[in-house]
Amino acid sequence: MIQDWFDQARSDFQARAERPALPRAGGRSLYALALVLALSGCGDGGLFSDHSGPPVVEKSSVKTPDDYVIGSGDSLSIFVYRNPDLSEGGVAVRPDGRISTPLIEDIVAAGKTPTQLAREIEQRLTKYIQDPNVTVIVRGFIGPSDRQVRVIGEATDPIAIPYRDHMTLLDVMIATHGLTKYASGNRAVIVRVDPDGHQQTIKVRLSSLIKDGDISQNIEMSPGDTLIVPQSWF
Repeated sequence: MIQDWFDQARSDFQARAERPALPRAGGRSLYALALVLALSGCGDGGLFSDHSGPPVVEKSSVKTPDDYVIGSGDSLSIFVYRNPDLSEGGVAVRPDGRISTPLIEDIVAAGKTPTQLAREIEQRLTKYIQDPNVTVIVRGFIGPSDRQVRVIGEATDPIAIPYRDHMTLLDVMIATHGLTKYASGNRAVIVRVDPDGHQQTIKVRLSSLIKDGDISQNIEMSPGDTLIVPQSWF
């Protein structure tokens, strides 16, 4: 019996010796952590990595509207805080681009933003009052010439229109009350000058837009555009 017990013990010992050694608890933990990281795709070479990277968020292509620039013919309100005698509710910008207010004679307003004009008025008023606080509000909009859209020819009301953000050809037609009965709307053109000074002529079919509802002709206008509507040949 004793011999049989020793033989069985020796057999069990040999069987255990032939088995691969199991790592200790600490080793198993590190191995499991490394396996999880590999499977989860951490890093560029992960097992399930599709190599596409994070989504690329492109910068917005929407143009931010420029600050309004005062032009000749605009109507302004000038408010001087705690000084009602120096405030003016209706100041017209003269054709020479200047305005006149109490204590200040002839200050150039055209070509400036309302904020810029307010700061300049404050600077001039420091000669008369302490720490002036001025606000300029534009009441009537025309804008500088390079920020207008002009319509000439056979429009019902040829006019220069203050440009506004995302103005379209249809907006211009609404402002000019459409075409005259002598207009050749489908031969109309838009004359546009790019920032480099190059002139571009764009053909538009106004009659198709207005009468047939061809929205493909409703292009977006740019500041300084001139719409020319020719007269019909017969």
